[in-house]
Amino acid sequence: MSGPRDLSPRDAWKRYIDRRRTELTDGSADSYHYRLKLFGAWCEERGIETVSELNGWLLDEFRAYRAGEGIAPTTLHNEMETLRGLVEYLENIGAVEDGLAEKVDVPRVSEDDQSRETKLTTDDALELIQFHRSNDETYGSLFHAFLEVAWHTGARLGALRGLDLRDFNSDVGYVEFVHRPETDTPLKNKRKGERMVKLLPEVVDVLQEYIANDRWSNHDDHGRQPLFTSTRGRPGRNTVRVWSYRATMPCVHGPCPHGHDPPDCEFRSHSHASKCPSSRAPHHIRTGSITWHRDRGIPKEVTAERVNASQRVIDRHYDTATKLEEMELRRGPHLDKLSLN
Repeated sequence: MSGPRDLSPRDAWKRYIDRRRTELTDGSADSYHYRLKLFGAWCEERGIETVSELNGWLLDEFRAYRAGEGIAPTTLHNEMETLRGLVEYLENIGAVEDGLAEKVDVPRVSEDDQSRETKLTTDDALELIQFHRSNDETYGSLFHAFLEVAWHTGARLGALRGLDLRDFNSDVGYVEFVHRPETDTPLKNKRKGERMVKLLPEVVDVLQEYIANDRWSNHDDHGRQPLFTSTRGRPGRNTVRVWSYRATMPCVHGPCPHGHDPPDCEFRSHSHASKCPSSRAPHHIRTGSITWHRDRGIPKEVTAERVNASQRVIDRHYDTATKLEEMELRRGPHLDKLSLN
């Protein structure tokens, strides 16, 4: 009869995530899944059949392998921290030797590395938005509407996916983010994440055009009408990511900066959009949006409320303005106040 020590690495990490699903958001569970899937694949390539074979040397070998892939320090830190959580779980169920989790080397990350984040820059975002607004063929398209809302609200992927048609008020001009876990659209911060976010008239106009001409009139599995729809109803999280990648490709409005011919570029396809060096995920749009809000002089407390994040978290993880940007865009306008005249 098999026991915990006979678990394969693949079965072990799947079992671990299943045990933690009640305490993890969908987004966090997806992140854990991806990180531990990499570890499981590495074990299989090394011929490691059961978790009982794991030891300090192998765990250090995996760390060296991932570091050699050239990943960011923060990424390596997160992957090894998640792996240590898995090994701690395996210790608790008697699948590996006691104390093995202590041998998982989680590298320290400086605050600078923690806050250094790829983002959709303001210049790139505004160029894309202005292109769509002046282009009759793409104005009000799905990608245009998605980019406008994502950029102007700074919302998370799950919040954008969870918007219903009823959550958009064109008369007053806002979208409302609502926590609806019972019908598969929870917000990260649950009820505390619920909020109404005011939209500019130009963004309202884009959404109205999208709803009238480019939105699929579909319901989801719970009878709700999503604001952003796919041919099957409410899009999955990965579909929303692909929309984001495709909406932020620079070749949408100009020549490819990487020397590719857009009509023949494989990155333009649904399955390869994430591979474009210049495309950005929803989290990168959020990061760029928060920096843009701050650069435009929006008070921290207002930005925090719009994007549903604490001021401390914004300062540390999202607001990635450089020192020069802070001087020119934020402090510069106050310089006249120091004049002696």
